[in-house]
Amino acid sequence: MKVDPKIINHVLMPKHEKLSDRQKQEILKTYNITEGQLPKIKIKDAGLMGLDVKRGDVIRITRKTRTAGTSYFYRVVTDV
Repeated sequence: MKVDPKIINHVLMPKHEKLSDRQKQEILKTYNITEGQLPKIKIKDAGLMGLDVKRGDVIRITRKTRTAGTSYFYRVVTDV
């Protein structure tokens, strides 16, 4: 999939990054959850362009706001 820099570098697009398997296991252990309990993100989501993701990968989304500072959100990649 060709990456459109206008989309991934847009000021309103939060940072998306693919976690390693080790990081994924640490997140699941930290929050005492299973992969199925994470919110989902579709594999064709514009924020995932260029990340080489597959079904079951966990994505960390970093959002910055004036009130909360930096917040992290986790999503599991799904193809449906």
